[in-house]
Amino acid sequence: MQDRIPDGAVRELLAAVLDALDIPAPATVGGTEAHDRALNDRAMHAKIALRDVLDGAPLGVEWTTQYLCERLAERPPAGYVTGAQARAALAAGKPWSEAVALPGGA
Repeated sequence: MQDRIPDGAVRELLAAVLDALDIPAPATVGGTEAHDRALNDRAMHAKIALRDVLDGAPLGVEWTTQYLCERLAERPPAGYVTGAQARAALAAGKPWSEAVALPGGA
């Protein structure tokens, strides 16, 4: 196995797959369901892209990567408060209950 980072189109595809899978963790257990739904949806799109490339990428690796990026942009991780968001709210002086509450009280 080579010890180098792939160049060009394959590197872009790998970066998009990482973007799909590397979403922030929820700040509380209450956010786990929304996090898991978002991660599952994004992982499904990454799997489809990888399968397409491994099957010969009839439309090309670049097209597949662009399509994956477009699908991910349509499905940002949402519906939960991340650990970073909660820490920022706490640093701004909010109590824990407000720091982990979804905007709009949802």
